[in-house]
Amino acid sequence: MSSQNDILFAKAQLHIPGGVNSPVRAFKSVGGNPIFIKKANGAYLYDADDKQYIDYIASWGPMILGHAYEPVINAIQQQATLGTSYGAPTELEINMAALIKSMAPNVDLIRMTSSGTEACMSALRVARGYTGKNKFIKFEGCYHGHADAFLVKGGSGMATLGIETVPGVSEAVANDTLTVAYNDLEAVQHLVALHKNEIAAIIVEPVAGNMGCILPAPGFLEGLRKICDDENIVLIFDEVMTGFRLAKGGAQQLLNINADLVTYGKVIGAGMPVGAFGGKQAIMECVAPLGKVYQAGTLSGNPIAMIAGYTLLNELNTNDDLYTELNAKTVYLKDGLAKVFIDKNIPVTINQLGSMISVHFTNNEVNNFADAAACNNELFKKYFHHMLAQGIYLPPSPFESWFLNNALRYDDLDKTINATATFTA
Repeated sequence: MSSQNDILFAKAQLHIPGGVNSPVRAFKSVGGNPIFIKKANGAYLYDADDKQYIDYIASWGPMILGHAYEPVINAIQQQATLGTSYGAPTELEINMAALIKSMAPNVDLIRMTSSGTEACMSALRVARGYTGKNKFIKFEGCYHGHADAFLVKGGSGMATLGIETVPGVSEAVANDTLTVAYNDLEAVQHLVALHKNEIAAIIVEPVAGNMGCILPAPGFLEGLRKICDDENIVLIFDEVMTGFRLAKGGAQQLLNINADLVTYGKVIGAGMPVGAFGGKQAIMECVAPLGKVYQAGTLSGNPIAMIAGYTLLNELNTNDDLYTELNAKTVYLKDGLAKVFIDKNIPVTINQLGSMISVHFTNNEVNNFADAAACNNELFKKYFHHMLAQGIYLPPSPFESWFLNNALRYDDLDKTINATATFTA
């Protein structure tokens, strides 16, 4: 008897390329057919066959307090009765911008967008407009959305599908994108010297999440900051994943590194499609209508996303125990998984910071994309399907971070550890 998931996937492929609206959902990296979600609540997802799963994706990060968080749902419902979009300014946008500024360091002005991709694309444009230079540096395996300039050695779904170059991205655009390995400060210094006075920006995930969770090496981000100061380069932190998740002020606060521009994604909409970019006043004043760097969006700052995000961020801002609790849960999971894998003599490296974590099947450290790609990713496929069968939903790719939410109970973590204990390599 076919499952509803398989029936839906067959139907989806008739109407949607590959049957999915974002490539990583297709399960190509792990094999098999994707599951289709019917509903979610707290720490759990429910598929089309009504099977429950413990969720370690959290909609790729934003569901920090769990799915269908009641204050957020109530706020959305109340706002929806007043209209969903006006195409005109609202007080909600002001309140949201002010709240973000109060939580995040080094944000003087902020502009809303409709996605993290738009936020990163716009931040790069602003950096170019501000500096009058065109080239920029990104890091192999870091994913900053699907704008043309970023699709050179990107992580996330590109790494999952093994796509190294993307048809449709012109050579001229690609030539302005300079790439080096994550955590390789010497390579950055070499590129900057090679392209003296040509580089507008360095964009980086301060904690990488699109080649699995990979932490910055000691001195790496500090080194980037110094290079940017010395060379009139704009340092952009892509905090689409880390923003408001690792700390109230994101990675900037946690790691004590100042960025010039910072980008956010759906976390500022409590999972709604939204993003933002902001930063230092002198740079952000280049943005139209103050300056000549044009950026626009009909749905930017729409009232549904704004009230949802404001409600979530306000909860994060006022709950002093949240990040301590979430970190403790993640460390508990990391330690439990590590013990199981050691007992089973399965080589793993588990990277973790705050509520981001990933399991890499290797004896070696994983500090960049090449390290992640060299892991036993065939074993990850087997592990993924074993866990899925046990009712545990992991990212369907070895190149994606797991994200914990605070609705997870220690019983859920124990179930995940115990399910791993029954895994056979």
